[in-house]
Parts: sequence; C-alpha cells; structure tokens
Amino acid sequence: MSRILIAEDEPLMRERLLAQLQVAWPDGEVVAVAKDGLQALEQWRQLRPQVAFLDIRMPGKSGLEVAAEIGDQAHVVFVTAYDEYAIPAFEQGAVDYLVKPVEPERLAVAVQRIQKRIGAAPPDWSAVVAGLLNRGQPASKLKWIRASLGNQTRVIDVADVLFFQSDAKYTRIVLRDSEALVRTPLKELVEGLDPESFWQVHRGTIVNVAAIDRAVREGPEKLVLHLKGCAEKLGVSRQYFHLFRQG
Repeated sequence: MSRILIAEDEPLMRERLLAQLQVAWPDGEVVAVAKDGLQALEQWRQLRPQVAFLDIRMPGKSGLEVAAEIGDQAHVVFVTAYDEYAIPAFEQGAVDYLVKPVEPERLAVAVQRIQKRIGAAPPDWSAVVAGLLNRGQPASKLKWIRASLGNQTRVIDVADVLFFQSDAKYTRIVLRDSEALVRTPLKELVEGLDPESFWQVHRGTIVNVAAIDRAVREGPEKLVLHLKGCAEKLGVSRQYFHLFRQG
C-alpha cells in the first residue's frame, strides 16, 4: 500500500483533495495531512510517505521548498493555481501537477501516472526546485480561470470579469452577461491577479478596476461602488477607503 502525504493550507481544498483521493486511489493510504510547509516537512521526516501532494503556496515553507528538502526520497505532485510554476517542474521530472480547483478526472490521471512510477526511484528535486525558487514569483499574472458548469469546463478570461465575490465555500465570478462558481479561495485569486487591474475592496470582494463607474459615499462609514453595465453594487470595507481618495 502506497503511503501519501497531503500538504494544503486551505481547509476546503485540503478536504476536497482528501475525499477525491479516497475515490481515485482506494488502495493508497493517506498517512499525513499538513496545514503548512513546516508541518509537511516534519510529517514527511517522521513517516516517510512515498508520495507527496504539495500545494506550492503555503505558510512556513512553500511546496517548492518542501520538495527541495525531500529531494529524491518521494514522488511529488504539485497542487497549484499557477501554471507558470507547475509546467516547468512537470517538464523537468515531476510526476504530475494539478491546477486548482482540482477536478476528479484530472486527479485520476495523476494517480495513474504515480502508480506506474511508484516502483522506480523518484527524481532528485534539489536542482530543479532551486531553479524554480530563483525565478521568484511567476513572471505573468493569472490570465484565465477554469470554472466547471455541470459536465462542462468554461475558460474565463479574467479581463472579462467584473468582480469576484467569495463566501465560505465558493467564489462567485461575475461577468457582464453571466456568472460562474469556483472553489478557488479569494486569497489565492488576490495573489494571482494583477494588482494594477484588480483591487480587493472587501474581505470577500475583488473588483476589476476597469469595471468601476464611480464610488459613492452614502455616509461617513459607507462607500458603495457602481459598476459599468451592471446593476449590482459593491460595498467597500473601511480599510479599503483609501483606494478611492482623490490624490
């Protein structure tokens, strides 16, 4: 039985990946579930799982840093919202990578690839990951988002998005003529979006600056955004009022 480590700091994503793995790999044994990179490394040293699913962006240590320390002692699958990081790693020897939100069909393909390699020695990650770390942040920002609609996957150009609005489970993507839901947490979108084009204006809201028509004061503690071609209005949290002050 293959022993598996899951490292993901977002609770919803962590639980979803764990549940999907139980279906895709019923003979695999998840021996460790880590909430950050430091915990992932500690659990890996104690339990020595053969496979590690590592979120690239985690507190403490990133998935890249954890992979660098694991070296050639385990097969690694990166879980990421950023293809810019994942594709070079995959091309240079990773078992696979998964882009959030992880789809069951895509995970099943990754599991099949791992199972074929499980008897072979894992690649040595040290040099590969060092090169990725030296690149720093991805050169380009998030350009598109994949959203599942029933049995279809829609590819959304972020430039067409009016705003993102998140609750406990989902992030709502609002366009001029439609909307979609994804499981990607708002904090990951904030990190991936161009800060010049998208502003966070509330704990649960990111708005496309180009979609803003005007900001209206409705009292000393209330600021409301009116959007172009959209009847919906967005409240601005006080901590973000400074974005709309005249220079």
